[in-house]
Amino acid sequence: MAKRKKELPVIAGVKITDVAAEGNALARVDDMVVFIPFGAPGDVATVRLTKKKKTYAEGRIEELSEPSAIRVTPPCEHFGVCGGCRWQHLPYSLQLECKRRQVVDALDRIAKIPHPEVMPALGSEKIWDYRNKMEYTFSAKSWLTAEQLASGQEFNERRAAGFHIPGAFDKVLDINRCHLQDAGIGNELRNFVREFGKSENLSFYDLRANSGLLRTLMIRTASTGQVMAVMCFGEDDPAGISKVMNAIADRFGDRITSLLYVVNLKVNDTISDQNVITFRGTPFIEEAMEGLRFRVGPKSFYQTNSLQAHRLYSVARDMAALTGGELVYDLYTGTGTIANFVASKASHVIGIEYVEEAIADAKVNSEINGIANTEFHAGDMKDILTDEFIAAHGRPDVMIVDPPRAGMHQSVVDVILNAEPGRIVYVSCNPATQARDLELLHAKYDIDSVQPVDMFPHTAHVENVVRLTLRNPQA
Repeated sequence: MAKRKKELPVIAGVKITDVAAEGNALARVDDMVVFIPFGAPGDVATVRLTKKKKTYAEGRIEELSEPSAIRVTPPCEHFGVCGGCRWQHLPYSLQLECKRRQVVDALDRIAKIPHPEVMPALGSEKIWDYRNKMEYTFSAKSWLTAEQLASGQEFNERRAAGFHIPGAFDKVLDINRCHLQDAGIGNELRNFVREFGKSENLSFYDLRANSGLLRTLMIRTASTGQVMAVMCFGEDDPAGISKVMNAIADRFGDRITSLLYVVNLKVNDTISDQNVITFRGTPFIEEAMEGLRFRVGPKSFYQTNSLQAHRLYSVARDMAALTGGELVYDLYTGTGTIANFVASKASHVIGIEYVEEAIADAKVNSEINGIANTEFHAGDMKDILTDEFIAAHGRPDVMIVDPPRAGMHQSVVDVILNAEPGRIVYVSCNPATQARDLELLHAKYDIDSVQPVDMFPHTAHVENVVRLTLRNPQA
């Protein structure tokens, strides 16, 4: 007989005092820390514990007895169920302060090295409708909310298009409107495909059975007004695919400048290894920044907040303090956005990125902008960036690094330390792994500037830019 799971208590009168990691709120009950999603400092609530360990617990608000005075009304009808933007109920000024504190905490607890005062986080000009990229999942069986279950209604029609429920790969919440998607076409297109699929009785993807025609939809918008739509199908059904793609083309016309599709029969949703077919228009869209144009393909990385991307890259460029004569290495260059953005201020820029398609885009971006002082290399960073590579291509005066969330591999850090660039500008989307790497770089470098930048309002995510200076430069 299976061991009966111990029922956890419901605790009344819990006072929420702070905001913690991963977007949760924090309370203390009998000297035990309790992490609670969707809470605000000052709330008094009845909390049901959902997990209990020796040193901490997790819980959810059952009843909000005394709402905090700082709470704001979330505009999204899906708030509290969709886990995409957990801080809608917090004032934006508090969100920015929490993000700054996240950076300070990482530097103090993980890096444990001297650093200057962390500057206030640079807020986003737009805090709604700011995302230029969204991915929606189609599901044959939508997630039913607690309210729907409590209603006693039968929900026979459960085909949905929306977001995965946090922590559940096969649960999809049907979305009417996402307030983070660029306000133009995004919600309209998703809802159209969902309703068209229902009206034509097309199969929606079953995430457990790995079958169904309508699978995912990626929508990318650019500051230039261009729009990309990538429809992903889970079955190789030419007639069904043609029906959907023609319906989209007929409905939206030239409002979609790049209409693409993928037939993905794999278990996972990634399309990086899939053939993308251009149904109509161009196979890319173009972003613009300070007179430069950047081609963005379906597999390309580009910062998802176009306006804030300009602020982020401007901060990085300012910290690099280029005078025109420097050799710059741009590690994890992606499509060469930073490399091309700083090229006019440098003698030569070398970009390295592991995604070959991204490097191809980076070269094109240099070409279409008439930039002749860049070169790009594709391959795994730890394999490309070696002491031999440095010897062959020159010791950098400045390094700009913008690694993925996992941070830099130890061997990459070692090569950087051996190369001894005069300045390092470290751009990170994860202050924790950045702090880990900063501790390693402290063997030869001091931090002299720290600037958080908010790319993702209403989420706990923050970008952070740090400048490091070599302590004992070579003569």
